[in-house]
Amino acid sequence: MAVTRTHVVVGAIAGAGIAAAAMAGVGMRPAFTPVGGQLIKAALPELPQSPGAPMSFADIFEKVSPAVVSIDVVSHAPVGAVRIPGLPFEIQPPNQNGGNGEGGPSQGPKQMSAGSGFFISQDGYIVTNNHVVDHADEIKVVLKDGKELKGTVVGRDEATDLAVVKVDGQNYTYVDFENSAKPRVGDWVMAVGNPFSLGNTATAGIVSAYNRDIGENFVDYIQIDAPINRGNSGGPTFDTFGRVIGVNTAIFSPSGGSVGIGFDIPADVASQVTKQLISSGKIQRGYIGATIQPLSTEMAESFGLAGRTGAVVADVVPGGPAQKAGVVSGDVVVGVNGHPIASYTEMTREVAKVPAGDVARLDVIRDGKERFIDVRTALRPSEDQLAQNGGLPGDDEDGGQGGAAKPAPGAAILGMELAPLGPTQRQEFNLAQNAHGVVVQGVKSTSDASDKGVQRGDVIVRAGDRDVASTGDVAAAVDTWRKAGRKEIPLAVNRGGRIVFLPLKIEG
Repeated sequence: MAVTRTHVVVGAIAGAGIAAAAMAGVGMRPAFTPVGGQLIKAALPELPQSPGAPMSFADIFEKVSPAVVSIDVVSHAPVGAVRIPGLPFEIQPPNQNGGNGEGGPSQGPKQMSAGSGFFISQDGYIVTNNHVVDHADEIKVVLKDGKELKGTVVGRDEATDLAVVKVDGQNYTYVDFENSAKPRVGDWVMAVGNPFSLGNTATAGIVSAYNRDIGENFVDYIQIDAPINRGNSGGPTFDTFGRVIGVNTAIFSPSGGSVGIGFDIPADVASQVTKQLISSGKIQRGYIGATIQPLSTEMAESFGLAGRTGAVVADVVPGGPAQKAGVVSGDVVVGVNGHPIASYTEMTREVAKVPAGDVARLDVIRDGKERFIDVRTALRPSEDQLAQNGGLPGDDEDGGQGGAAKPAPGAAILGMELAPLGPTQRQEFNLAQNAHGVVVQGVKSTSDASDKGVQRGDVIVRAGDRDVASTGDVAAAVDTWRKAGRKEIPLAVNRGGRIVFLPLKIEG
């Protein structure tokens, strides 16, 4: 299955079954139950009538639907799959001859697509998704009554996939974000939007879950089962009081259509971001210049931190704020400015909250000892710039091996055949001259290293608590970890210029 952006379609088939259930009195217990042809008093406990189970969504729809718009976009984006930064899926560009958006490859340089949006002010400010209006040359906003208006992008935020569009005029019907009493899991919600260019479509369902992580650093998504499809992107999901609880953004689907798993950007995130976009046209976030990865249960155990949560610093940008402050690869960050870190995404968000130029105090565990490191943040680059910043080059010249030295025979350690870096290995595996460590020349197929994804050509740069310059360094680190009773050892692996830590089981 794949997670798919809800660009030119999100949410189509109305829930007739839901309506029928609601009409039958969902949330109410019948007073009597027929058994064997007779009516007897039910032995079930009395259930409260939920205010979140309306007999019909018609009144809500009539109230909010004039604030929901369709957004038609003409763009000249590059032909081919469009990658949404930070999310693990691709969108195929719309077929300009198809009429309903993302059905196939573009037939020419001009592309046409459609999404959704909604007014958040009477003077023409509209919220939508960034991926709806990205690369837009022309934006046409279509109101419920069919009136067409020219839209202009006020600001975009790639990190949360939100954007604000402005149209001229006054006295538009608008809706509010729900920031005080969000619905509970199981409460009814209604999505309104432009699925498959079928404008002003309503679908209903419930809140399925909160805090869903689908690969985005700055958003914990709301999961809903109200049918949303391509084209619903940027449209609102409402609670039963007609307040916006989220912005429809993605679906999880094996077919590209709704299977009842949709994702919304929560109202509190959308409200905060769109206010900043309206006031300044952009979002500024703090940045320390560190590549981080999750501290999994296995990884925590390999570092001797069983039961702890946080994020592992895989690498630091040379000359960046983190490196200048003394942060090193292998540090485990467990707090930022006094806020405990539960995940690597939470660390990213906490750092982002610190204005550029202010100090982010990192609570770090290094070699089993806790310390605090003050990092003066910089301005976070755009998501495109971060994506284009391929590898993080090392600063060692040759890993201590010497350009003319002959490579030593391979050493078998933890199911890997390792060799020092010399001219032969650098040429064979296309490794940079400043790469340091030992290279993986082979991996035993039945080893834990193979299971963890270690590949031929990977370069091990750190093992346990020591930097690696030879195969002996790896062997010594493994022996130290084994004698300490550790079951796994963390290895820092350089693959294509990027560092990742892997916890490998210690054999024997």
